[in-house]
Amino acid sequence: MVRAALATGTSLVLTGAVVAHAYFLKHQFYPTVVYLTKSSPSMAVLYIQAFVLVFLLGKLMRKVFFGQLRAAEMEHLIERSWYAVTETCLAFTVFRDDFSPRFVALFTLLLFLKCFHWLAEDRVDFMERSPNISWVFHFRVLSLMVLLAVLDFLFVNHSCHSIITRGASVQLVFGFEYAILMTMVLTTFVKYTLHTIDLQSENPWDNKAVYMLYTELFTGFIKVLLYMAFMTIMIKVHTFPLFAIRPMYLAMRQFKKAVTDAIMSRRAIRNMNTLYPDATPEDLQATDNVCIICREEMVTGAKKLPCNHIFHSSCLRSWFQRQQTCPTCRMDVLRASQPNQTPAPAPAQAPAPAAPANAPVPPPFPPGLFPFWGPFPGVPPPAAPGSRSAALIYLTSLSSTQPNADSASAAPGAMPGFPFSMPPPFPSAPWLPMPPPPPFMSSMPPPPSTLSSMSEAELRELEQEGRRGLEARLQCLHNIHTLLDAAMLNIHHYLSTVATLRYANMGILLFIDGSVNGATGFSPPDSTTGVDKDRKEGDEDEDDSEPNAAELRRRRLRKLETTNTPDH
Repeated sequence: MVRAALATGTSLVLTGAVVAHAYFLKHQFYPTVVYLTKSSPSMAVLYIQAFVLVFLLGKLMRKVFFGQLRAAEMEHLIERSWYAVTETCLAFTVFRDDFSPRFVALFTLLLFLKCFHWLAEDRVDFMERSPNISWVFHFRVLSLMVLLAVLDFLFVNHSCHSIITRGASVQLVFGFEYAILMTMVLTTFVKYTLHTIDLQSENPWDNKAVYMLYTELFTGFIKVLLYMAFMTIMIKVHTFPLFAIRPMYLAMRQFKKAVTDAIMSRRAIRNMNTLYPDATPEDLQATDNVCIICREEMVTGAKKLPCNHIFHSSCLRSWFQRQQTCPTCRMDVLRASQPNQTPAPAPAQAPAPAAPANAPVPPPFPPGLFPFWGPFPGVPPPAAPGSRSAALIYLTSLSSTQPNADSASAAPGAMPGFPFSMPPPFPSAPWLPMPPPPPFMSSMPPPPSTLSSMSEAELRELEQEGRRGLEARLQCLHNIHTLLDAAMLNIHHYLSTVATLRYANMGILLFIDGSVNGATGFSPPDSTTGVDKDRKEGDEDEDDSEPNAAELRRRRLRKLETTNTPDH
């Protein structure tokens, strides 16, 4: 309050000082007005004073029509106002050719009326949660809605008249904006009427939520049509309205939500009437016996949801109009209401004969999965952890991965760690590469979990096998290191060969160029001097053991010079 009074006083003092200074310079009214309109600092001070006056008028109207604002209403007002200011700035960029004080005043008035539309909507929604509504509240809300509806109608009429007489201009934006505000006033008035009827009735009105839902659906559809028409006309006559993207998206999302709520609520109410049982007196005694929606005691007319929570039927009907979940546990009642489809039990069959203990187990592949593979040999059943057979299986898998002479005598196509051999290649397509093995084929069986049941000889054998496997792996790494060294030597040899071929090609090109110049009688200027310099530099560098690329080029030039001299 103190800051508002300070800002108001400061703006009044600045405005008085600017006007007094202009009148002191011009001494007449008309020249003073011209001076103020032509001076940018004076106009800035006057703009600030105008915004302060609008702010004071808004505070006065807020006191008259609303009294003290609630915290939620103030928060919603500030949030929406920031978005509206951003959209107004974007509109300034679109209509920068029409920018004038009148243009700024019209947008300021539009934002001013939008604020009161938002406050009226929030105050009417508060009626549903307020237990006591006085006649002052009704008088304020009705008078504000009438005033806003009259102003919206007048501005829409003015915009239409301006567009018809002067053509498409910025009035097109104001016309559609005030039309949207008229739909907002209509929605607020319908909600106010429904809330008033519900407050006047002794019992809760069951159909109020249905009427409110279809009211939002109807007004949302009108908003979507208006925004689509506005976007189409603006694109055809002016440019793309960037400032209308966000409100259009919000209107379309709200309309989509209203359609979805209408469909889902009808389905939830139908399930409540047909599937949910009525609560018995025993069920009511076993629970708290208080409906958490209306906070009243449940005697009759209660429904039991699939989650065993009990509520009034009328309260559930109004709740399902908004959301289709349990008010207590938030369970989706539509998904819970679907009948559980349990498969029918298969007919009883004779039990299969028991397989012997050492019978091989077939691989876990369905028939026909690999049509080109041959029949798989049987896989022995898994042994118990810690037994001798498990340790032998693990040792066998370790020895199968060692690159020793024993692996050469193994069956072709065998893979270490896999119990059966690899399939043969495709016989009908020899040009296709062999498909890679699945990732599970290269995995090794885990070691036995416990070694306490093994004897010392078995443990010693297990240690020797592990040591041999480690030595074999180290030998493999040594072989890989040797192969990498050989590959590096081959790469160096390849690079030196490429460099030699490159210099040879350069000498051939220079020889061809010298032959052509000698045949035409043309010699490049200062060639002898260049050759002498190259000879001197070459004589100085003859002692080098390994000539570089420049030295090789100079030697080739000297050879070409000696071969071309007798021709001249």
